[in-house]
Amino acid sequence: MKTKEELKKIASNAIDNAAVELKEISDQIWKHPELGNEEFYAHDLLTDFLAKHGFQTEKSYKMDTAFRGSYGSLSVGPNVAILCEYDALPSLGHACGHNLISELGLAAGIGIKAAIEHGDEHCGKVTVLGTPDEEGHGGKIELIKAGAFDDVTAAMMSHGYPISDPAPVLLARETLEVTFYGKASHAAGYPWEGVNALDAAVTCYNSIACLRQQIKPTWRIHTIIIEGGEKVNIIPEKAVIQVCVRAPTNKEMEDLKAKITEILKSSAKANGCQVEWITSDQPFAAMVNNPTLVSLYEQNISLIQTDTVPSAKGGHYGSTDMGNVSQVVPSIRPIFYFGSDEANHTRGFAKDSGSPKAQPYALIQAKVLAHTAIDVFMDTRLQQEIEKEFKQMNLN
Repeated sequence: MKTKEELKKIASNAIDNAAVELKEISDQIWKHPELGNEEFYAHDLLTDFLAKHGFQTEKSYKMDTAFRGSYGSLSVGPNVAILCEYDALPSLGHACGHNLISELGLAAGIGIKAAIEHGDEHCGKVTVLGTPDEEGHGGKIELIKAGAFDDVTAAMMSHGYPISDPAPVLLARETLEVTFYGKASHAAGYPWEGVNALDAAVTCYNSIACLRQQIKPTWRIHTIIIEGGEKVNIIPEKAVIQVCVRAPTNKEMEDLKAKITEILKSSAKANGCQVEWITSDQPFAAMVNNPTLVSLYEQNISLIQTDTVPSAKGGHYGSTDMGNVSQVVPSIRPIFYFGSDEANHTRGFAKDSGSPKAQPYALIQAKVLAHTAIDVFMDTRLQQEIEKEFKQMNLN
């Protein structure tokens, strides 16, 4: 019977042995950026790799560009899911490094698979789950609804950033599309006959800007005007804005949204307009980092990553549909430095995510996730503690 340390070495060796192939996959996804729910090239590339390496592979799993690769058995242990993202951003390409996320997801998967092959009855099952459209509508939310996580014991992934943080604060998020309705009229001849919807939108924009002075420092509001009229000599009868609200917990996000909706109504009334709004994207839930999984991750990375990298703890780093996953199964989603000082969603970050300098950092993350999974497989006490913590977490 192999020890835990021996299985971790087996996992690391399997990852190292596939390093050249893994880099090529990352490079190809980086060179062929695809928007959410259009990731057909990446889907085929990733699933072909899994099938080649002995995973039971399901293409178009519950969504056209989602997939699932499985190895092992739930009858002998837990099912640890490693999540891959592979969608890109409009015009910027892989400016969030999802090519690296998918690469390290595959790498962690083959490392865990190698450990299961040598671990006899002391392991369980690994699932490599491809999750489309993280940057848009939230593919993980669709997969949750479709039951993709019903048999998952714990879920893990890791995301590139300019710094490392084992348990970043990832905010709950909801985006409202708001339409103000007024009345068109000739802007010079009969302006008094018009009701200016753009004025209502501008009043709303400025009122939200004022609200920022009185919100918590951990809350976020972003607003853009996406439609403000058709011709300058016509009083705008319709204006459309988008408002994105974020907060560290789901309840706080609802509290902030309530403040925003009061502004929407008052801005419309002040300008004699009507207003309506819809949720334009599925709400992203706040990330709940499982304490035991975070602790295991920290222990494993301290043994593998010997160089010092820019790091922080407890920072706020946007939102993700991984937050929704963390509300249904114990989860972690650390962020990791990969040799770039550029901010996410910039052209510099996109360039660096395709650079060879990112590769050692991505493979380190793969090994850390694989070793963390092995810790879970080999210790029923840890499995019980993870489940206990999950049940006790305040998911609001």
